[in-house]
Amino acid sequence: MKKTLWTLAIGGLLALGACQTSPKLSESGLIPLPQQITDGSGKFELSNSSGIKLVGNSERLTRIGEYLAEKLRPATGYDIPVSYDAGEIVLELTGNDGSEAYEIQVTGDGVKITSSGEAGLFYGIQTLLQLLPVEISNSSVQNVAWVIPQGTIQDEPEYGYRGSMLDVARHFISVEDVKFYIDQMAQLKLNYLHLHLTDDQGWRIEIKSWPKLTEIGGSTQVGGGPGGFYTQEQYKDMVAYAAERFITIVPEVDMPGHTNAALASYAELNPGVNLPNGKLDSVNKAPLDYQMPLKNPQASELYTGIEVGWSTFAPKLELTYAFVDSVVREISEITPGPYFHIGGDESHVTEQDDYVYFIERVQDIVSKYGKTSIGWDEVATAKLLPGNVAQFWAKEENAKLAKEQGNKVLMSPAKKIYLDMQYDSTTRIGLHWAAYIELDSAYLWEPSTYAEGIAKENILGVEAPLWTETVTNRADISYLAFPRLAAMAEVAWTAQDKRTWEGFSKRIPAQGKRWDIQGVGFYKSPKVVW
Repeated sequence: MKKTLWTLAIGGLLALGACQTSPKLSESGLIPLPQQITDGSGKFELSNSSGIKLVGNSERLTRIGEYLAEKLRPATGYDIPVSYDAGEIVLELTGNDGSEAYEIQVTGDGVKITSSGEAGLFYGIQTLLQLLPVEISNSSVQNVAWVIPQGTIQDEPEYGYRGSMLDVARHFISVEDVKFYIDQMAQLKLNYLHLHLTDDQGWRIEIKSWPKLTEIGGSTQVGGGPGGFYTQEQYKDMVAYAAERFITIVPEVDMPGHTNAALASYAELNPGVNLPNGKLDSVNKAPLDYQMPLKNPQASELYTGIEVGWSTFAPKLELTYAFVDSVVREISEITPGPYFHIGGDESHVTEQDDYVYFIERVQDIVSKYGKTSIGWDEVATAKLLPGNVAQFWAKEENAKLAKEQGNKVLMSPAKKIYLDMQYDSTTRIGLHWAAYIELDSAYLWEPSTYAEGIAKENILGVEAPLWTETVTNRADISYLAFPRLAAMAEVAWTAQDKRTWEGFSKRIPAQGKRWDIQGVGFYKSPKVVW
């Protein structure tokens, strides 16, 4: 009798231990949270005989399979062959309709990711990598059981545009560091990288028909220093690198304000000498709306401060539009994505009538080269072309103007997802003119109810900008962007009724461990038990 009781007790303890240690799909720390997770019982374990099997027809399917294999090989030490013949990890493309939805089925025999779009398969891969132990992020072999809990995931994004903006103008950001940011965005299923390429402090993209833009305008940055710029070949390389990760580059040339780098490069574009005190010193005795080029134009001085709103193109000068045409044409030729960002914010010294005239002229130029314009919310004070987008950052009334014209709004509220804002008053870098934004604040908002009158059907998507007045390198980017970019990614991907701060705060530590392994020096918010 005692022996029977002892056996039962040991068996019960073993069963209890098994229950306690058996992983669950729903407890895997997934970010962004999928729309539906169904737990199973048991697990699948990746082994040295595991491979990837491709099913379907697509030019990119093999490359998608190789992407997954390249993520699995370093930490596992396994060969992970990719073929159309065999493999426990099945990537099945059922169509080629551009869908971002996917399904994952995990059984004891393997894993199957299914989608009718290449992007959907890629996003399924990102989820699969998060289902594995965090050690999979290592670049050297780890002694770990590569176990994935059984169950099913069905998932698709709430918004089609899920992005981040990186300001490479205030401080120049190297190609290598931009690619590192792209890799982090891909893990979070973000699909648009908006590059703020020009501002008062620097011009960062080679324009072959106007070479002084980079020779002079690219020669410095905030606080001084060498600045820098991307050649067109380097830009194309970044575009291709992003595209492999299903991220589309959106180039921005900010205008008619934020243009001092161009005005310092070409004197003939100047309406006078622009000064950062908010006034125009009319050395050449010409008003802003002059019709003829100046006889003796004088270039602006290069600027390394952080004041805004004091520079402007000459809106009535035809040379201005010849210049804009050249810039838009050259950048559009090397940008396969659909959007071209025309800026339009904080142009305080441009008369409103001139501003409207300028925006409408530039929209036509962008349209001529086959692109759709995006502009900061001020552009909605002009008549927008059908399909053009207003990016809401400050004024709800501007977002409403866009909606009333039948145009979509891209949500980037400064008080919630401006990544350059400090977390609190002790944050080592960043600004706080909009708000202090702790992690919970970055998470606890809903795009479809944030601005009065702007509902989900009016919204193109969500984008988190990172301005770089105080950001000089990758470490600064990582500190300000993470973990808040993960919060924004979940807001953009996951349905509101499935999102809770309690759930997110319990899942984000797993992502933190991945960031630690990957060398992302993120901010460890006191709101989370890391």
